[in-house]
Parts: sequence; structure tokens; C-alpha cells
Amino acid sequence: MAHKGMKFGIFLAPFHRIGENPTLALARDMELIEWLDYLGYDEVWVGEHHSAGWELIASPEIFIAAAAERTRHIMLGSGVTSLPYHHPLLVAQRFVQLDHMTRGRAMLGCGPGALVSDAYMLGIEPVTQRVRMEESLDAIMRLLRCAEPVTIKTDWFELREARLHLAPYTEPHFPIAVASTITPAGVTAAGKHGLGVLSLGAGLPGGPEALADQWTIAEETAARHGKRMDRKDWRLVVNVHVADEDEQALREVERAERHETITYFEETLGRPPGRADDPLREGVQMGTTLVGSPETVIRGIGRLEELSRGGFGGILFRAHEWANREKTLKSYELFARYVMPRFQGSLDTIRGSNEWARGNRKTIFGPNVEAVRRAYLDAGRPIPAEYRQRTSGARDVEPPAS
Repeated sequence: MAHKGMKFGIFLAPFHRIGENPTLALARDMELIEWLDYLGYDEVWVGEHHSAGWELIASPEIFIAAAAERTRHIMLGSGVTSLPYHHPLLVAQRFVQLDHMTRGRAMLGCGPGALVSDAYMLGIEPVTQRVRMEESLDAIMRLLRCAEPVTIKTDWFELREARLHLAPYTEPHFPIAVASTITPAGVTAAGKHGLGVLSLGAGLPGGPEALADQWTIAEETAARHGKRMDRKDWRLVVNVHVADEDEQALREVERAERHETITYFEETLGRPPGRADDPLREGVQMGTTLVGSPETVIRGIGRLEELSRGGFGGILFRAHEWANREKTLKSYELFARYVMPRFQGSLDTIRGSNEWARGNRKTIFGPNVEAVRRAYLDAGRPIPAEYRQRTSGARDVEPPAS
């Protein structure tokens, strides 16, 4: 498959183990975004969470505003704003403001709310969250059109002749994407409005195999509503860690990955324990976890492309701290140096130029040896031994094609 312009970034929940200084943890998150901006990553999606101790950012908007002042190029989005927690007018207003403040680098990620404990504290019943997300998203999209006043009344919010007094900076509006796990809810909501998709389910068991069917649901839903889905706006969220060698990469992350899985996902959130003897290696084999050398990670992305039956627009690291700080930053650097170019087309002309020069080196570079020899002779200087050896066969150089 020809690769042109795939985007890369992170989905920053973030995940920080219990027991560490939370102020320093947030500072590391900001440092990571600055590092990614320097390395040429395309985007960051910042999470919203309010409980359970691990995912510390409560307001993606505040974090995005701070990050925008410390970066130059990278796009900054919420990953995701839990729409049932907020009045839709305020969500729209805040992201329009960010759109202006960042001069078009802001993005809105939407979801129903991932942590049940967040919804519990807010008095929101889990069974209402997806419906409320869709109602809020409908209102936000109408507001962003800035075409007419919006009047809506639901059982949890009301809009009366509502309008945005500040239109989006980006035309027609900033990028918007909907989070999707395994159920059809996320891709259905995205399809209704022709929005992007953040496939968090790609990093879960069975997720890669479900990708193609989920995208089909999104396209069918979009068609019913007169919209069109674009695969360039489809990002997959997976676990990634890169080192020089496969076994080295596995060693670097194995211990902390187990700690996160057991203490947070199993003991805190109640996810059933894994049944594999070596879950990390099994995740690598299944394609939900891309841990290894650059070539191994490249093959993993290629497998995800095949399973998607048509490709997707980007890969997002589920940002974690499975390795220490030095090795984590190195992983992002290795990915940027050796993996990203393979999927962005930036190596094609370089390889072509090298192959051309190698294939024609006698014709192109041979006459230069004779030119150097003559320069020494014309100057009345002895020819260095190096050039005497190289010019001994100069007359055998193939003449340029006429």
C-alpha cells in the first residue's frame, strides 16, 4: 500500500501511577508535548477525568491553552471532552475560543465519559450517557454552523435562541472526532455528522479485527444523513513502545505495564484479569500492543492497515509511562526517526535519488577522478597515492550516454 501523509500523535489520558508527585507528573506531560512538537508529531489529544487517581487532568481546555504557548506546530485536542458533564453551549464556546487562541490548532474530541465513578459523582446514570452525548453533539454542531438561533430542550439541558457570538477561527470549524471502543455508538455518532473517529478499541482484545466493520457502520450512517466519512480523519489508539531490539523493548516496559494493568484496570476499575501467561507478548502478537524494534512496529501498523480494509489516517500512542523517563522519550524519538517516514512518503524521493546515484556512479562520478588528477598536473604538483590508484583505471570509465 502506498503511504502518504499518515498522522501520528498521542492520546494523553494521562496515566500516572499512585504514589508519585502529581505536580511533577503534570509537568512531565507538558514536557512530553514539547518533545513531540520538536520531533514533528502531528497531534495530542488530552483527556478529562475526575476520579480513580491515575488520570489527573480534569480540564483538557486549560492544559491545551498552556501547551499552545509552549509549542509551535502540533495540533491540540481534548481526548476526550465528556459531553454529558457539560452544557453544550459552554463546550462550543470554549473550543471556539481555543480555536482563536491557537490560530487553528485546537481540536474537539467527544465521548460519553469513560469513568463510571465520574458519572456517579455527578449524579448521572450510566445508561443515559451515550444518549446525552449524542444530544449534546447535535446541539454543538448546530451552534457551530452559526446559521440561525438554536432552541432545544432535553431532560438535562436547554438552549433558548442560543447562538455563538464568536464564530470559529477555522473554516467551517475546528476538527471534531468521536471516541469509539467496541460498541457501534461512537462510530454511529461520528457518521451522523461526518466527523472523525478515535478508535480506542484498536488497543483492546478483538479490537483490530472489528475495525473494518466499525468503519462500515460509520459510512452507512453517514450516507443515511447525507454526510461522508473520510478515512484521513480516522485515528487508531494503540499501546506503543520502541527500542533498538524487540527483546530490549519488552524488557523496558514489562514490569510497569503489569503494574498499571493490575493496580488500575483490574483492581481499581474492575476489568477481569487477563488469562494469558504473558499478556504483554500476547498483545504484541495480537496487534493491540506495538512493542519492539522500529521494523516490528512498522509491521504491526501494516497489519492494522490490512485489518481496516482500506487504511486509516493516523496512529495515536496511548501515552503511558511503562518505561523510565529516558527510555520513554527515546521511544518517541526512534518512532519519529524510523517509523513515521515509512508512512508519510518522506523517504521516497531520498531513496530514489540514492538508487539513481548508485546505479550510475561510474558514469557520474568517474570523470571527477580524472578532473582531480589533471588539477594536480596543471599545478605541477605530484598526484597523491590515493588518486594515482583511483585514476589508474580512469580511462576505463564508461563514457556519458550521448
